[in-house]
Amino acid sequence: MPLDQTNMSARFAECFGHSPDWTVRAPGRVNLIGEHTDYNDGFVLPMAIDRAVWIALRPRDDRIVSVYSIDYNQAAEFSLDLIERGQPGWIEYIKGMAWSLQQAGYILKGWEGVLTGDVPLGAGLSSSAALEMAAARAMAAVADIPWIPAEMAKLGQRAENQWVGVNCGIMDQLISAAGRAGHALLIDCRALHTDPTPLPEGTSVVVLDTSTRRGLVDSAYNERRAQCEEAARSLGVPALRDATIERLEQSADAMDPVVFRRARHVISENARTLRAAQTMRRGDPTELGRLMAESHRSLRDDYQVSSDELDAMVESASEHGACFGARMTGAGFGGCAVALVRSEEADDFARRTAAEYEQKNNRTPAVYVCKAADGAEAM
Repeated sequence: MPLDQTNMSARFAECFGHSPDWTVRAPGRVNLIGEHTDYNDGFVLPMAIDRAVWIALRPRDDRIVSVYSIDYNQAAEFSLDLIERGQPGWIEYIKGMAWSLQQAGYILKGWEGVLTGDVPLGAGLSSSAALEMAAARAMAAVADIPWIPAEMAKLGQRAENQWVGVNCGIMDQLISAAGRAGHALLIDCRALHTDPTPLPEGTSVVVLDTSTRRGLVDSAYNERRAQCEEAARSLGVPALRDATIERLEQSADAMDPVVFRRARHVISENARTLRAAQTMRRGDPTELGRLMAESHRSLRDDYQVSSDELDAMVESASEHGACFGARMTGAGFGGCAVALVRSEEADDFARRTAAEYEQKNNRTPAVYVCKAADGAEAM
């Protein structure tokens, strides 16, 4: 049965013997275009998806947060007066969110809740950001804290960076906090401005999980960040978001060839992302698909973060007549691709693309036809 408020209330009653006061949800996400641009102060175009983390909860009289995870069949609790790191696990994201909120001066209250979700773990759909924003929504509801998406996203990013220890950008938390049904969000990662951008009519977004997981990502990620910073210094700009292709080409002879290619991807990807948003407002799926395909080639050839499996998935997707365009999505080296397809043929596309990929790669992919969902909410 799909998750909804009624289901969560029933689950809560089973655990605690009474009804919850609130049910909160926060979605996962997929990025349509704008990859490796966030840490260059650039632009991204993600959408929240109709897979989410849910928490049913009610306040307690003390300052204890007590949560039961349905998916892990595990209970955990901690005191808001003494939040201490434990072993890696789902509760650390909730602890980290509480720590971050209190560090920012918010006065929190204790609560008890049940937690579940249907965002696939490890697939690059930001289950961690969904958990952080669901926890933030829960704590805001109990403590009567106003929901300001950009502020909560920044605190969620801080929790993941400083508590959990993952050096993520702002995109995942912000789209989970501020998503809008039927739309992607054009996010300016410098100003944190969000601009809802409608999906072209009659199209669906399909996430294609290659069933491979990223390896050696931290060293490759850090290396590329350093190369981007080197390129920005060479070009005399604060970040590659401020550079142009013309200025880059003028500096080509004085720049390491690999650094040049990294910068060319970021600068061109920012331009593609802005054009993609304009294209979506015009309702032109053909041009949007072309930009997605161009993005994949740039990630594969200039940024060199694709993989044989991702390339094979994009190739399989692109051969289907319903596909406007496909690309790898996320950090790369494994994980997922994303495709824009005609809605009426989305199910056929999913079946055929999965079968072709499996035949070529001897791996069984997971395929999700997604709708653009609203961001975190309390009910």
